Amino acid sequence: MFVHNSWMLQDAAAELKIELQSSELRKELRVTDLVFTQVLGIVGLGWIGTAGKLGSHQLMFWLAAIFLFYLPSAVVVIHLNNEMPLEGGLYQWAKLRFNEITGFLVAWNLWIYCVVMVSQVGLIVANNLSYAMGEPWIANSKPAMIGVSVVTIIGLVFVARVGFSVGRWVQGLCGFMLVALFVAMAVFALPRWFLKGAAHPPLALSLPTLTLINLNILSKIGFGALGGFDTIAMFAGECRASDAGATIRRSMWIATPVIAGAFVIGTACLLVFVKPEEIDLISPITQVLSRGMEFAGFSGSMAAIATALIVCTWLGAALLNINYASRLPMVAGWDHLLPEWCMRLHPEYRTPVGSIVFLGSVSLTIAVLSTLGVGNQEAFQILQSGCGLAFAFTYLVMFAIPLVTGEGPMLLRAAAVSGFLMTLLYVFFSVFPIVEVVDRTAFAAKIGGMVFALNAAGALLYWRAAARRRAGSS
Repeated sequence: MFVHNSWMLQDAAAELKIELQSSELRKELRVTDLVFTQVLGIVGLGWIGTAGKLGSHQLMFWLAAIFLFYLPSAVVVIHLNNEMPLEGGLYQWAKLRFNEITGFLVAWNLWIYCVVMVSQVGLIVANNLSYAMGEPWIANSKPAMIGVSVVTIIGLVFVARVGFSVGRWVQGLCGFMLVALFVAMAVFALPRWFLKGAAHPPLALSLPTLTLINLNILSKIGFGALGGFDTIAMFAGECRASDAGATIRRSMWIATPVIAGAFVIGTACLLVFVKPEEIDLISPITQVLSRGMEFAGFSGSMAAIATALIVCTWLGAALLNINYASRLPMVAGWDHLLPEWCMRLHPEYRTPVGSIVFLGSVSLTIAVLSTLGVGNQEAFQILQSGCGLAFAFTYLVMFAIPLVTGEGPMLLRAAAVSGFLMTLLYVFFSVFPIVEVVDRTAFAAKIGGMVFALNAAGALLYWRAAARRRAGSS
């Protein structure tokens, strides 16, 4: 009993310190901002293509993913956020419930994942501009691709530097556009479904046969598509309301049915126009809208408008990744684990400007190197796959908190078990793919080696920082 009370007192003191440090941040975020931020952070444009490969059984698999991963992650995130509504989200939860090095490695993995995601935005924008403008040379020109990446990432860095006084409007508008894209798909798909019939039956209530391929897709549309519920908890110290936990909780309950409905309805709309074997896994939404507009008799200019909306959603998601990841060095800096410039705030905007600029620089470097093909292209592919596993590691830690500490009701621990196992399923199929690769053993060794190397580097960074902190305090 004494140990438990001592642990609670230590946590309370640490939380008070974090809240005092968060008081320097500008309080800009409201419930509506957080709702659209969640939509933007979770709803990826490509996942309906992955689910569409399941054909009519997509509904049952989406329901399984929602009940086995999405809702459990909501239960765990809401509980942890109620207990610790702190700027830094998952970093703070892991640090306070486990230890500092676990929190640091969680932040390290999240930061690397976001950096790689941001580095790809220029390539995505260039490809979509090429399609919208009818100029295929843009997507095939390395100077053009690099130019788009430079302009895009620098522009996003400047918006992130200004902070949520502008960023919340950008993220909110892009989240709204994302919802509008799914509504547009339904507007085109429903008349086609009822008047001409679907290319493939979009829905079926029968239970599918479980195969390795189906389980692989389940893991992808579970953790891969529905991961990210923790995103808005990162900004707890920047919520306008005095009770950040209640604000975040309210926004989660509003966003949850919107996100789940978007995935299920979006996949059904895809199957109305496209057979599973014909699905474009890279741009399924573009595929639906282009065929829907053709069926409705709209001109090509409408397709260009739809492409522009898709580009905007990608830009919004990249901005969210920059805002999210730039807070991680800031909160680690509060614990004196990173240089002071990581947590230094802009005098007017109160944003971690040094952290934002550094993140943009690293992302831009990766973007340029990958476009030029410097070194081995396979290394970049391994890096991308490894970053997916790095993100999964952070969720394994999050789901482990209620299980290891034994806190909360039985429902919480049951949700944590379900989410942990679904994340583990994703990890298994990422390390041991069932698709054809040249050498599966070598592939697993490379991916595993990449994740191990990233975390070894993170641990070394932590130990050196902790040693400097001890030397400075002695």
